[in-house]
Amino acid sequence: MRFEFATATRILFGAGTLREVGPLAAATGHRALVVTGRTPERARPLLDLLAAQGLETVTFSVGGEPTTEVVRQGTQRAREADCDLVIGFGGGSALDTAKAVAALLTNGGDLDDYLEVVGRGQPLKQPSAPCIAIPTTAGTGAEVTRNAVLLVPEHGVKVSLRSPLMLPRLALVDPELTYTMPPEVTASTGLDALTQLMEPFVSHRANPLTDGLCREGMRRAARSLRRACAHGDDTAARQDMALASLFGGLALANAGLGAVHGFAGVLGGMFPAPHGAVCAALLPHVMAVNVRALCQRAAESEALRRYDEMARLLTGDERAVAADGVAWVQELCAALRVPPLSAYGLTEANFPLVIEKAAASSSMKGNPIVLTTEEMGEILERAL
Repeated sequence: MRFEFATATRILFGAGTLREVGPLAAATGHRALVVTGRTPERARPLLDLLAAQGLETVTFSVGGEPTTEVVRQGTQRAREADCDLVIGFGGGSALDTAKAVAALLTNGGDLDDYLEVVGRGQPLKQPSAPCIAIPTTAGTGAEVTRNAVLLVPEHGVKVSLRSPLMLPRLALVDPELTYTMPPEVTASTGLDALTQLMEPFVSHRANPLTDGLCREGMRRAARSLRRACAHGDDTAARQDMALASLFGGLALANAGLGAVHGFAGVLGGMFPAPHGAVCAALLPHVMAVNVRALCQRAAESEALRRYDEMARLLTGDERAVAADGVAWVQELCAALRVPPLSAYGLTEANFPLVIEKAAASSSMKGNPIVLTTEEMGEILERAL
């Protein structure tokens, strides 16, 4: 057995921990670029805490999915302001932008030098500038991942800037920051978190460390996602989902993902669709096709046994098998009113290109079984 596990230098979790950020940031830098989501006003408590410690701040807002141009603009803003610290405060878009900006601040050249697929894919040589990641949603786990997923509009794809040197200096996860998330955002981000616990669990790269995180995370998401959507003020449910998201980020960064994310990255580059919502639309159908393919072509596989275990974790029924887990996720997505992929503009005419791109994606390589073109088409048809 051989595996590697890497994550943020320090993780701080708990309700109210945002109030501890001032001294921690002051010990790390003097002038911070604070990357926020589309509503910078939400960062006011953070900015006040930083100011109380004498830190100067410059804010940079990310209005949607982070693009390569947005990262270039953020990097320029940080350099012009002579920032020596980057703080991401928001959902995955803000955190990924912050990690990318921090990496470019200390590595020369252009973003294209380091991008996968559409760039030159050169490795980063210098550690990123100090970065603090503070999620305000419970879904992406980006506070503990070693990459930034960026949209490249001119190519219609999402690609990663990726390096172990990009791991944040501090991941601060305060469930209180998620209390005001509306139900639809809670649902889509929560299903993304669940996906990021399920896919690493059946990945070829799963290891004992990620297995423990996935098992615990799935239990918490299974018991709390519906409650968090229906009762946003349920503090126990919000804490469970924040932990599930964190554990998913830790797991995916070290064990990889699967077909859900293989498709989602492609669809997010081609259509104006939120990542979490796309994952939610795909999840039950990828599960169903994966389980059937394993039964037909790899009935003795470890992955199929893990799908059985996953079913027991999700349903709480010790007699459950893989098919019961699929049914549970299908019912959950129906209850949370997950929109189909057609809501974002996907049609059958797009299938060949989506399948071609998804088959070549890095996430697809972690799927527990190689899917045929017909099986990939079936997944898209079911999710349409």
